[in-house]
Formats: sequence, C-alpha cells, structure tokens
Amino acid sequence: MQNLNIVLGFDVNLMLFFAASDFDRFLGCVCRKKYICKALKSNIVFKIPSHLDTLSVEYQSNKEHYLELIRQHRDKLFSVSQGGPSIAVEKHRKRGKLLARERIELLIDPKTPFLELSPMAANGQYGDEFPSAGIVTGIGVIHGREAVIVANDATVKGGTYIKESIRKHLRAQEIAMQNHLPCVYMVDSGGVFLPEQAEVFPDRDDFGRIFFNQAQLSAMGCPQVAIVMGSCTAGGAYVPAMSDETIIVRNQGTIFIGGPPLVKAATGETVTPEELGGAEVHTSRSGVADHLAENDQHAIEICRNIFETLPPAEKQILDIKPSTPPAYDPEEIYGNMQSDPKHQTNPYEIIARLVDGSLFHEFKARYATTLVTGFAHIMGFPVGIIANNGVLFAESSLKGAHFIELCNFRKVPILFLQNITGFMVGRKYENEGLARDGAKLVHAVANANVPKITVITGGSYGAGNYAMAGRAYDPHFLFMWPGAKISVMGGQQAAHVLAQVKQEQLEAAGKPVDHDALEKMKAEILAKYAIESSAWYSTSRLWDDGIIEPLQTRQVVAMAIAISQNKKYGEPRNGVYRM
Repeated sequence: MQNLNIVLGFDVNLMLFFAASDFDRFLGCVCRKKYICKALKSNIVFKIPSHLDTLSVEYQSNKEHYLELIRQHRDKLFSVSQGGPSIAVEKHRKRGKLLARERIELLIDPKTPFLELSPMAANGQYGDEFPSAGIVTGIGVIHGREAVIVANDATVKGGTYIKESIRKHLRAQEIAMQNHLPCVYMVDSGGVFLPEQAEVFPDRDDFGRIFFNQAQLSAMGCPQVAIVMGSCTAGGAYVPAMSDETIIVRNQGTIFIGGPPLVKAATGETVTPEELGGAEVHTSRSGVADHLAENDQHAIEICRNIFETLPPAEKQILDIKPSTPPAYDPEEIYGNMQSDPKHQTNPYEIIARLVDGSLFHEFKARYATTLVTGFAHIMGFPVGIIANNGVLFAESSLKGAHFIELCNFRKVPILFLQNITGFMVGRKYENEGLARDGAKLVHAVANANVPKITVITGGSYGAGNYAMAGRAYDPHFLFMWPGAKISVMGGQQAAHVLAQVKQEQLEAAGKPVDHDALEKMKAEILAKYAIESSAWYSTSRLWDDGIIEPLQTRQVVAMAIAISQNKKYGEPRNGVYRM
C-alpha cells in the first residue's frame, strides 16, 4: 500500500485528484481572492484530545480491515476508469479522438483537480458492460471558474444512455442548478441504448429531463457550452441546440434528429452522416453550431476561450482563514473505524483528523451526547459539523435542530458525518413524544438554507438517514466511505423482524413452526442485506455522489464548500414545528 499520507497522490488516469499542491491551485482559483474573504472573528476553540491506542490489537485489526476495503475500492475504480473494451478504445483512437477523461484533463486548468462524480455508476450491473455508465461527470476549473462537465464515453456502447447514465447526467445538472455553475457538454453519444428504451425514455426523470434541465439552467443564467465531438443523434441533438454556444469538430461531429438509416426508411433518401448533419452543414447553413473545430484539441481550446468571456460569479462571502493540517495523522482514521458494526466508532477521533489544527468549538458538549455538534474550519473554510455518536433521542433532535438554526443565521455550511442506526425505540420514548421532537430535526434539515454536505462514514439506517441529511433531503453533495452501509435497517434486525412476522403468521394459522426453515430464511435475508447495503451497491445506483476514501474527505469537503460559494445562500426559513 502506498503512503496514504499523500492524500491526493492518485494516478492521474483516475481523474479524481492530481496532487496536494494542485488542490491548492484549485482553491487559489475559487476562494482565495480578497473580495470573498473576511477576517476571521476570534472564537474560543479547543484542540480535540485523541485517545487512540495505535499499538492496540483492536486498532491494528480495524486498520487492516479498512485498508483491505481501500484496496478493493481502488481496484474497482481503476477498472472502470479504463472505459470500454480495448477494441473500442483502439477504434476510438484511430479516429484521432481523445478519450473522455483525456478530454476533461485538457479542458480544465493545468494541474487543478477534477472532482469526478459517481465513477462507479452501473458497476456490477449489465454484466459490467457499462463502466461509469458510459458517461463521465464532475466539477473542474476552467479559466478560474468552476464548471460542471458532462462527457460521453463513446468507447462504452457508443456512448449510449442506460438508466444510470441518465441519472448521472441529471445529477450533474442538478448540482449546476444548486450551485449556479456553468455546464460543458462534451457530446459523443448515439442517444438512448435501445434495448433498455422502456427504462430510459418515458418517465419524468428519463432522457427528456436532460433538455428540460437545460432550459431551466438557461433561464437561471447558468452558461452552457456544447462540444460535439462525435455522434449527437435523435433527442440528443437538443443538447447542442439548447446550449448557449456550440462547437463541432470537422469530419467527426454530427447532429441530426434522424440519422441516415431512419431517413432512408422514412423517405427513401440516401445521405451520408456528414451531408445530413456534419460540421460544415451546421456551421455554414443550419446555424445549429457556432464554432468549427479541426479536432478535439482545437474544440477544447475554443471552449476555454468562451469561458474567458463569461461574467464572474457573484460569490457568497465566508470567513476564511489560512489552512492548517490536523494535529493528528489522518491515516489513524483507519484504526478508529470499527470493523464490527456493533461497536460505536468515536466521531471525535474522526473530526480531529479532518479539521484544521484539530480545533473544534463544540456546541452543547454536555447535552444529548449521542449527537456531536460544533464549529471548525476545513482547509480554511468555516463549517458546522453534526456527527453521530449513537442513537438519536428526543434531546438529540432538539440539539441538532438548534445547531442548524445557528448555521442558517450565521451562513455557515454544514457537514453531516453520518453513522446512525436510527432513533431510539420503546414505549418510554414514544410516550414522551420522540416522533414530535424528531420531526423538528427533520424540519430543520429539510429547510436548511446553507449548503449541506453529507459523508456517510459508517451505517445509515432508517429514519436516521433522513435526520442526517440523506439523499432525499437534497444535500449539495453526498459521499460514502468504502466501509459505509445503507439500508432501511440492519440485516440482523431485518432478519429477526421478518422471521418473527413469519412465525406469528404460522401460529395464527395453527400451523407448526419449522425453526430450521426460519433460520434458513434469516441467513438468506442477511446475505441479501449484506450485498444491498454495501457502499458499492449504493454508488452503482447513484444513491450517492461517489465513494471517497477517508483521507480524501478534507479536500472533497473543501471543494464542495468552494463550489457552493457560486450561489448566495438563502435566508433562514422553517415550517410549522409541532411543539
């Protein structure tokens, strides 16, 4: 295993990050300018004490377990980053075309990181014939301006769209809307993958939603640039047609609603792709495209030139101070992560290795201690942190709702470190109004006007997922660590509940209870939950924005906050709290 202290030292081909110094260049582009910085007010903060015994057997066992998860994650990530089969890649290159991630690397500012979203979409599905769902999406910096980038990978089934491709494309546009970012579409796609047409065409959030979103983004004033670098067929032709400016590559890019085979079938006319909708046609006759490029490199250069003409974003002002590393070795997070989910992972040890100087101004430290709340800085950015330290009680909910109110009024982004089994159950707690007070936290999370960034570090179960800004609560970004789990409840609990229900049904019907059959049923449920609750199962279906390693978290959170500054935060608001 390479030295994990070099947090961003990944292979450039993975397109996740380049190097720590390059990340500083990213921050230099987007958040270090004087006009968005203010002097940090003096606050009383405390260095978090660490109690990790790095020589203990438990620590070493936990670390070995987690490093194995990291190895598996990197293997999967490397595999999908290669794109389609080698024969398709070779064919693509022979046409003089760059690969999707190569195009992105050339588009963004030199030596700045690219935050790729959901790189393992569709992994483990469709016979693994759609690596990254045939589309690469993420956020990068172009001429100092953050932008959402969507690039079709034509080496994967011709860049055609399956359900996960569409979800990935739509999610990228959603992030652009949420953060008021320009979009670049690097188009090289045959449109819908026809064998899966029933799964991608007719519904609200299917293929047509892409163009609806483009119209919405345009109305919001988010610039959109399309670079047609290959096929752009059928409904996909609206991607360049609905963009502010469109670039097309000579003898390579084509745009048409109906391709030559469809034209032949419908009208009997024989026409070549270039005659029907090539670069010459659309830049000199139809006006569908605005700029003619000679090759991929030229097209990308034109796109970068366009970005020089865009007006600057109106930034949200934050109190930012110089970044300092944590006081403790971040790699020690691995030994802190409990390999046995029955044991609670100490959130303070995680926070101490994420925040600047390990300094944390805790809020309500002695009250409702199963929820940790407080203020800190990450890579210089102010952040309010909400972290689980056990099950949620009514008091935990009140504490969390109170803290979110503080963040709302102070305009401080919130980081949710989610490791939650859920709310406490039992007669006592229900009779005391747990649902009433839990609803206050859910209200506060749903209506938070500042950016919410969620990182699932451990378990994410049941209503605890909702209270801690799960996917349904529109966090600006949601990432999972490789060892994270997500499901309606834990496998053991689900197996017990379903077995109990089955037993009661048999007893009510006066039938004998086969305990061996019940145990077999429990084992099957456990196996099913083990697969379906894993981080890899989740990220394949885009229930998150990707799996990140714990040592990447500081950088990813800082990037997320920097990205969020492109749109002014709203004013505090809330619904009716049941008192």
